[in-house]
Amino acid sequence: MAAVTTPSIAVQDAAPQVFERPSFEIVPRRGLVLVAIAMLLLIVAIAVNKLWPLEFFHVAGGAAWTIIDLFLGLVLGPIMGSMSVPARVEFTTKLMPKMVLIMPTVVTLTLAAGWQLGVKLGTVESTYPNHAWIVASFIVVGVMAVLALGLLEPANIAVLFELKKPRPNPQVIEHLMKRFIYCAGILGIMQVATLVIMTKIASG
Repeated sequence: MAAVTTPSIAVQDAAPQVFERPSFEIVPRRGLVLVAIAMLLLIVAIAVNKLWPLEFFHVAGGAAWTIIDLFLGLVLGPIMGSMSVPARVEFTTKLMPKMVLIMPTVVTLTLAAGWQLGVKLGTVESTYPNHAWIVASFIVVGVMAVLALGLLEPANIAVLFELKKPRPNPQVIEHLMKRFIYCAGILGIMQVATLVIMTKIASG
């Protein structure tokens, strides 16, 4: 009897984990239209070099970036970390394709409009009274941009490509999701530092 059941157990232990994968697009094609419109409007705002459109794109993009990082890093991140692999996969296929478009867009809007605004207002000049705080904001935002586009976004895309495979590897997905969650948490904490710097600059 033992000789019959032992091979069966070995086969079950060796079998890969199977979970349902909803159909999804790695890059939502309809969202590309909205991204193209946002980029076109940003180019126009920089070309006309008027205060209001530059302020709008910098503040709107920065606010969206801050809210996403805080919510994703400090709220959704811990929740995702406690989910089972099948639940996390389903959540990932709904969230991450949108993040593929959202994060590069809000980062580009914030940085491009912010730099043009700084040139127009003279806040990037070394003679600006709060120049040290401006430099601090450049450092923090620069690190955040590298983390968002150099670590968070590649992990996001890698998870989606892995899920598109005929037999995705749960261990690979788990590793990439941990990188995504940890990176999102660090960005959320750094956004608090950004809020401190920006409120200091605004208050003089």
